[in-house]
Amino acid sequence: MSSPFLAVEAPPPQAPPRPPSGEVRDFAEECLMKTAEALHEARAASATEINQAIAAARESQALGRPTDLLEAVARVQGHDEEHLSPAILELGNKVALTLTPYAPLIPFAGKLIAPSAFYDSFDQLHKLARVLLSPVIYAEDTDAIGTASANPVAAAILAEEIAVVVYKRFGIRPFVTIARLDYESWTFLTRKHFEL
Repeated sequence: MSSPFLAVEAPPPQAPPRPPSGEVRDFAEECLMKTAEALHEARAASATEINQAIAAARESQALGRPTDLLEAVARVQGHDEEHLSPAILELGNKVALTLTPYAPLIPFAGKLIAPSAFYDSFDQLHKLARVLLSPVIYAEDTDAIGTASANPVAAAILAEEIAVVVYKRFGIRPFVTIARLDYESWTFLTRKHFEL
């Protein structure tokens, strides 16, 4: 049975296979589809709103501007800039309830120092984090790494890829955590980490 929002230039209804490391656009598409599924499952948006938001996000990404589906849905639902923060937080809360493990909201993440050494060592992960708008919020060597986003799906996808890449390079299975950010911390960190 196909989901109603997968009709917009989308792959078959099942989740797309995990792309090989390095195909950043494929990860962005995976994030769009998994987030759309979670929004649909949580009844956080209508199929029409999700379709419109997917189209807007893809168009923005094609122009080189990463866009998260939660923000695109909030805008499609008519939230202006002044009300965007609570709308995205509520969408993130609903999406987080569909995921295991649950991604907690951490309000202090904006105060954490950007892990420049980690980004320098893993340039491809930095590019992926930028496309997913999911900054790495801490990196204790390669043993413990955390990522966060307004969208817990994006943070989870990045966390999975971090675990794969670190294991391939060092043979270490890192402890990788995911968390959610409020809109203000998220926009601050994405500007700081990715120069957006």
